[in-house]
Amino acid sequence: MEEAMDSQHTFSRRHFVGGAAAALGVAGLNPTAVIGAGLKPPPKGVEPLDPYDDLAKLSSNENPYGPSEKMLEAMKGAWKYSNRYGYPDGDILEKIAESHGVPTDHVMINAGSGETLRVAGLAFLRHEEKVVGVSPTYLTVYRTASGIDADVIERPLLPDYTQDIDDLIEVTNRNYRDVGMVYICNPNNPTGVIVPGDDIRRLLDGIPEDVPVLIDEAYHHFIEDPRYETAVPYIKEGRKVLVTRTFSKIYGLAGMRLGYGIAPPDMIDQMRDYATGSVNALVKWGGVAALEDKEYEAWIKETSNTLRDQTADVLRGQGFEVLPSETNFFMVRTGRPTAEVRAEFRKHEVAVGRDFPPMLDWLRVSVGTEDEMNRFLTAWNEIFPDGMTAADSNSRS
Repeated sequence: MEEAMDSQHTFSRRHFVGGAAAALGVAGLNPTAVIGAGLKPPPKGVEPLDPYDDLAKLSSNENPYGPSEKMLEAMKGAWKYSNRYGYPDGDILEKIAESHGVPTDHVMINAGSGETLRVAGLAFLRHEEKVVGVSPTYLTVYRTASGIDADVIERPLLPDYTQDIDDLIEVTNRNYRDVGMVYICNPNNPTGVIVPGDDIRRLLDGIPEDVPVLIDEAYHHFIEDPRYETAVPYIKEGRKVLVTRTFSKIYGLAGMRLGYGIAPPDMIDQMRDYATGSVNALVKWGGVAALEDKEYEAWIKETSNTLRDQTADVLRGQGFEVLPSETNFFMVRTGRPTAEVRAEFRKHEVAVGRDFPPMLDWLRVSVGTEDEMNRFLTAWNEIFPDGMTAADSNSRS
């Protein structure tokens, strides 16, 4: 994905404000001066959360603002159902199905999309089949496979950090009799880079139609790149596709655990025996309110994407490589071991992402509040006072 591919409606934020940030970084002036510039005020009832410690937590790709007022009110009203095993539930299954234009028998809800990924692994890899995907990526499916003695065929990313669809097609076809699933995280975690819609179609058309394809769309709501397409329409065509979504990211319900999968009914039935049914009553009502609160969703998307792009442009202005992200996080190449850099940030009370082999000199940074991103950049400027120096550049080769 290149800057030239950005849609026209993002020009003002990404290029004007971002360009100013880059210029400040090159000039050695205060690059944090533009972080937060142009942000719209939050919807009614959305206020900064009271910090429970002094840590700027930019490590887990969470929504730093928490649930909206409407979600909180819905969950507050559901306390009276705490004596029941998840019902009444606000018709959460029906609301999710309606939002995607599919029948309810195409939907399974779980305690976070991570559980849906685990359940899928147990259902489709139970006879020690192989799962095909890239590395680095989100690991729940791979860890599930390893736990049941299924093999993981991990393929490298291309030099531009996109997923090599041609390679995945070739590997899947070569191992067809043993492949139980193909896994695509779109956008990918940790890179934040999308797989364009045309490539998803090419993948589905290029492998046998009876091979399940799991497409993890946890960060779907942040995407602006017009080349991206959700894979849900393929499910409506009857393709053997499972799409997973979560309420943990844009909706701010990570601690409450709610996610779901959309797939043809036969795939849902295969997965049902492995689900725990442990979704609590409160978050079901909160999830219904989340789907209805379009104002909050739009504000989080614009705020997060603006802060991401402004911060990334400051780093680019100092000479650092930053991958073009379509998520609420980004990756920057520091030229130093990630574990070492992470420890330095911890001294500044800023938590950043873990190691993602083989990208061991790249740092994943989640997008926090305006204040947290300024704290990140303040720490960054102390850790890298000279920007990307010649010595740092040599460490890449």
